Amino acid sequence: MQTTSSSKVAVVRTRPETVLQDYQRLFDLAGGKQALHQGLTTILKDNISWHFPMPAANTTPWQLEGSILALHQAGFDDLVCVQNQTVLTNAFKGEDLNGYLPIFKHYHVPALYNFRSDEMKWVPYQPKAKMLALDHIYPEGIFIPDYFIGKNIVHLPTVKTHIYTTTTGAMKNAFGGLLSKHRHYTHSWIHETLVDLLAIQKEIHPGLFALMDGTTAGNGEGPRLMKPEIKNILLASEDQVAIDAVAAKLMGFNPLSIKYIRLAHERGLGIGDISQIDLVGDDVTKEKWDFKIGKNSHTFLAWLAWYGPTKFLQKLVLRTPLVVIPIAIAEAEQDYYYWAFKYKQVAREWRENTTWGKLFQEYQQRGVLKG
Repeated sequence: MQTTSSSKVAVVRTRPETVLQDYQRLFDLAGGKQALHQGLTTILKDNISWHFPMPAANTTPWQLEGSILALHQAGFDDLVCVQNQTVLTNAFKGEDLNGYLPIFKHYHVPALYNFRSDEMKWVPYQPKAKMLALDHIYPEGIFIPDYFIGKNIVHLPTVKTHIYTTTTGAMKNAFGGLLSKHRHYTHSWIHETLVDLLAIQKEIHPGLFALMDGTTAGNGEGPRLMKPEIKNILLASEDQVAIDAVAAKLMGFNPLSIKYIRLAHERGLGIGDISQIDLVGDDVTKEKWDFKIGKNSHTFLAWLAWYGPTKFLQKLVLRTPLVVIPIAIAEAEQDYYYWAFKYKQVAREWRENTTWGKLFQEYQQRGVLKG
């Protein structure tokens, strides 16, 4: 079957010594210059799943720098990074601890925040596409940041698992940017929500692209509580469904068994069938990492809230002032229990004992900049 340009996914094997050049090669192989529109502002949407520097959870500093260099080389100089806040993640802490600030400064890339009303407004948006869930979840109307409309966007996710969606990547990366702080309302319909958001993205962004980092991939109870595994892989595509499908396949999952990939494929928003995707670059067809989601106290509490027998209490707890209670519990669990007693040490061992961890320390110590 002949594939279109939108079903092309580039995969490049990399190492710390060449990663910035490899990102530029990756961008070219995936057709980044053709996917984006010249003369427009391009939003860099990084991914801060956890403000702590947990490997695989967040956009890596070399991913951010390499993407900026690739975009500059292709003639895209008007770049802006847009951050979002979540109930559990502090954007300011995250961009600092993960080494983004010196990169922004060096390359003159401003950072804007979708939760600051002086930088962007949340405006009502009526999608042309039929929604699967968002119009029911938000009966008062769907609101998106006005700043996003009419601009290119480049997503910078990592290769990792997710307790709600099995895997997370390019499609999930739109979740924080396009939905307000009340996006936790969507978790019971998370797969349908991701498909709706992709449909909206295709309507509002003239150019849409993703550069995904799998130098260290996340296995386990993602997107935070994971076992980091060195994989030395980079991926890129303008097809958000296809890149997520390839990442899922690498992790050992059947892409079309993952609901958000299957729904998006069936609705013509991208290609989720691996046999229809044109893989270019380095051969990864024999890779199968056998990642597993796993279970812990957080996955149990999440299941209880969104899918279990207490699901009927969602409106009472999550759409009233009572929401501070589950937020406080989740924050205490992740930041003051899991990070303090386990994952801080996991991150330290990664920094001290792996080549990517040592590169991360170089970025931190030098304030960056290899390009």
